[in-house]
Amino acid sequence: MTKSSRVFRKILADFYMVLILVFLYAPILTMMVLSFNRSKSRTQWGGFTLDWYAQMFDSRAIMSALSTTLIIAFVSALVATIIGTAAAIAIQHMRPLPQTIVLGITNIPMLNADIVTGISLMLAFIAFGISLGFRTVLISHITFNIPYVILSVMPKLKQTDKYTYEAALDLGASPLVAFFKVVFPDIMPGVLSGFLLAFTMSLDDFIITHFTKGAGINTLSTLIYSEVRRGIRPSMYSLSTIIFLVVLVLLIFVNFRGSKRAEH
Repeated sequence: MTKSSRVFRKILADFYMVLILVFLYAPILTMMVLSFNRSKSRTQWGGFTLDWYAQMFDSRAIMSALSTTLIIAFVSALVATIIGTAAAIAIQHMRPLPQTIVLGITNIPMLNADIVTGISLMLAFIAFGISLGFRTVLISHITFNIPYVILSVMPKLKQTDKYTYEAALDLGASPLVAFFKVVFPDIMPGVLSGFLLAFTMSLDDFIITHFTKGAGINTLSTLIYSEVRRGIRPSMYSLSTIIFLVVLVLLIFVNFRGSKRAEH
């Protein structure tokens, strides 16, 4: 391969990567620009303004939906992380055949259509006489988050050395102390990844929330859906911009911290 052909292939690969990034982030950039547009028009620039951000913080409906969304996302991710980590440890100690079967069952909720999961959970709550509301949404989010945590923790568990845990037991440590002193630090990156993934999935979910929320409960996704018929307010662009920037900063912080640990 000649030097000119290698240069051409590199330019082509770079152009392809830039094209992918444009398709991914151009809509988000458009939304961020519109959040500062004084005009409500999506096609005409009316000047720079921060009024939509002020309206966002003054809106009781938006702030209520935001607080509900964050509470459900954090609590469901935390509970799912605890249950999923314990389940991953149990699966790791199974024999090969039961482990394969359980992992296959774990994959079903992830491959299943959200609308099927949402309707199934709604029918289950109704069958058990549970009124739809905040707690049903929380239980639903915990349910669909658990498989993501399990599949995030499992690879880290496979990388751990079981003999270090057994050595800690031989030296007199209790199983609980040995786990938190030996095993948990090794699987911590997988646990953190599972928590962040569960938090993001819960924050983003609409279909399952829509079927299990009942009356009087709104998350950001259901609030935005209800406004589509009337026209989305520019203040929702402002809220989406803030959420995107917070997630971006969080990801940069986690990756930067991970790279620092790798260096040491």
